[in-house]
Amino acid sequence: MTKQKSQNTPELQKVEGHSEDRFLGSDVFRSQERNLPPSTRGGTIREEARDIDVYHQADVVVVGGGPAGCAAAWAAAKAGADVTLVERYNCLGGLSTGGLVMWIDRMTDWSGNHVIQGFAREFIDRMPKDGVAGPPMEDWGAREEAKVAYWSQRTTAFHGIVQWAPTLDPERMKLNAQEMLLEAGVRIVFHAWAARPIIEDGAARGVIFESKAGRQAIKAKVVVDTTGDGDMFARAGAEFDTDIEEGDVHHSMNTGWVLGGVNMDRWINWKVLYPEQLTELMNRGREELGFFQTPYVSWRPDIALFLGPRQSGLSALDVDDMTEVEIRSHRLMEGHCQFFRKHAPGFENVYSLQSASQLGVRHTRRLGGLGRIERADWPKGKPVADEVGVSPSISPKFPVVSVPYGSLVPRVLDGLLVGGRHISCDANSHGFMREIPQCWLTGHAAGVGAALAANAGIEPRAVNVDDIRRTLRTQGAHLHDDAAVKEARNEAATVA
Repeated sequence: MTKQKSQNTPELQKVEGHSEDRFLGSDVFRSQERNLPPSTRGGTIREEARDIDVYHQADVVVVGGGPAGCAAAWAAAKAGADVTLVERYNCLGGLSTGGLVMWIDRMTDWSGNHVIQGFAREFIDRMPKDGVAGPPMEDWGAREEAKVAYWSQRTTAFHGIVQWAPTLDPERMKLNAQEMLLEAGVRIVFHAWAARPIIEDGAARGVIFESKAGRQAIKAKVVVDTTGDGDMFARAGAEFDTDIEEGDVHHSMNTGWVLGGVNMDRWINWKVLYPEQLTELMNRGREELGFFQTPYVSWRPDIALFLGPRQSGLSALDVDDMTEVEIRSHRLMEGHCQFFRKHAPGFENVYSLQSASQLGVRHTRRLGGLGRIERADWPKGKPVADEVGVSPSISPKFPVVSVPYGSLVPRVLDGLLVGGRHISCDANSHGFMREIPQCWLTGHAAGVGAALAANAGIEPRAVNVDDIRRTLRTQGAHLHDDAAVKEARNEAATVA
């Protein structure tokens, strides 16, 4: 008898393979089924006005301790600023740790050159060797069939080229980031949720946050918004974009998890040798569970990582939608554990190890900045006039991408810079600029810009980009040659 699907069965949207505009092909699921009734919204209440205590005064306050926030705080402190970082959870690292997104994606170009360095390189160099899984440096850029075949199953070879895209131990990452920031002199404030920026005369001059101690303020010369969702610049009234690529994974959500007691080498060997059986297993998984995801490798061969199923049509700015994703994901973790134990080679002794403490959000808002990274610029291969970073491109069809300082600076709002997945870019470019290495890159640049602005007593938009580039280089960042940047400025001046 054929099993009939209910009207609430998730709709599957498939992104077929890789393309020049999309890097990560994956299933995206959309469902109208809800586990909770809608809330009874309506009406208003008036919150009483009150004076609040100033917790601290700093040169720079960084809001959000994810990859971008860690890089920003470290870089600003290294550049001589007094820095405070506010983080709502109990650890640093954001989605790379609390979200279990331990796969760190590509930091090399398609020739194997290490283009995302600075904070990113120092962070990984400081990790214990048994907490890092990835190809050796001599294999970066390799195209040999055997190497590509091996590393493609371990998320570090794409388009037939081996990349530096390691998987890291999330607990070691928490400690590593913490110690790097403390050594740099950063004041860390855990368990503190930034509620809104302090705005004075059209400029951000600190943040108000909530904690067990109540509502308090941190005053600062410059605010760096690394919330990932642009909470500070949005609440300050800055412009932002929310458009998405409907069929792409990069706007979907999920809660990640890891399963223990597995044999990932056996699993990989089986799925490579028996692709027809893998297809059958995936079809059966979708039939039994609705939402379904196959595992990624982790930093250990006995732990499997699940970064899905990716769910579409839900907003990470809506508390009911976020709750819905959490309910589904925790059920799916147990469902996947039982399904793989019954049906998947290498998972005979699997058990549920850990679900992420942070929701896996890929996109909400993107800053409306002075500059912008756009799809039309990908083929150019030249540095922009205000370059503060270099990112790998989406595929070998394109050269590296030059990151402008203007993508971190709001069009109008002063006193604030951004770093991370909500920088100024189009929806297509967001697909790779949201990744962890790119968050390290843009956070690093924002931290340097913030420190130089605070040290000089000027607005971030007034900082000389050459000064930012010099400081970035002293902190190990990779940039295009100054001569090439100067040429870009001359060309821009001629066009203007």
